[in-house]
Amino acid sequence: MTDPLHHIPTSQIDAHALPRDRGTHDAQAQTELEHSILTQGLRQPIEVWHLSQPRDGHAYGLISGFRRLAAARALKHDTIPVFLRTPKDIPDALASMVTENEIRVQISPWEKGRLILDCIRSELFDTEDTAIAALFGTLSRQKKARLRSIVLVVQVFDGALATPERLSVSRIERLASALRAGWEDLLSDTLRTSGSHTLEGQWAALDPVLTEALNPRHDDAAPGTPRAPRRSIKFAQGLQIRRELTRTGWILRFSGREAKVPGLMDDVMETIERLFGSDG
Repeated sequence: MTDPLHHIPTSQIDAHALPRDRGTHDAQAQTELEHSILTQGLRQPIEVWHLSQPRDGHAYGLISGFRRLAAARALKHDTIPVFLRTPKDIPDALASMVTENEIRVQISPWEKGRLILDCIRSELFDTEDTAIAALFGTLSRQKKARLRSIVLVVQVFDGALATPERLSVSRIERLASALRAGWEDLLSDTLRTSGSHTLEGQWAALDPVLTEALNPRHDDAAPGTPRAPRRSIKFAQGLQIRRELTRTGWILRFSGREAKVPGLMDDVMETIERLFGSDG
């Protein structure tokens, strides 16, 4: 037997009754959806549940169909076809939303991590493990472990990265490995001083730090006494010097308000010349 179809006013649906797993907005895709609904009608009803208590004038909470509801409202539709669900609780409704979105539109790794964190912050789940078990219970153990890495990275870098939903799983896992190795402060500082407002520019700044973090070298340590090398120095005058590993060797990066002081680089070069001598 098919589920009964209802038509309810769009104004009575709370689109944000649940933390959403899609945080980005594709304007072109939304326009195409609106055109499709306008010319062919809504092919797939949305899913809602009846709120136990009205909330801000809404009688229903949205489970799935966020973009379809937004399109119907943009087209000034007074009502929308819905399937009325009866989840046992909010986590059950969240799990239904995640399942439906996994089938219809792939959610980015970053958005999955943010959803888990939002649920924990909203006290829907006590821990990330309980959230992952409830929302992504069908995943393999390896994929659940990967979700924990994603949550860690979102927790540290949310709001700091440009278009983080474009980050690949492999890049997120590199960041997570470096965070677990104790590189959070240096990574955060590198990101803050990168001067870039694009994801690729920020990643270009992070990459050499990640290379050093994940491929540690102790060439400068005395034999038999491996130690973590000094990675950066901060001075009270507002100058910071950070060393970065590249494919061909090391570079020293100078940043801060004192980094552009006239003559600073001349003084540095002269000091290096005294240490190592000069060919010319």
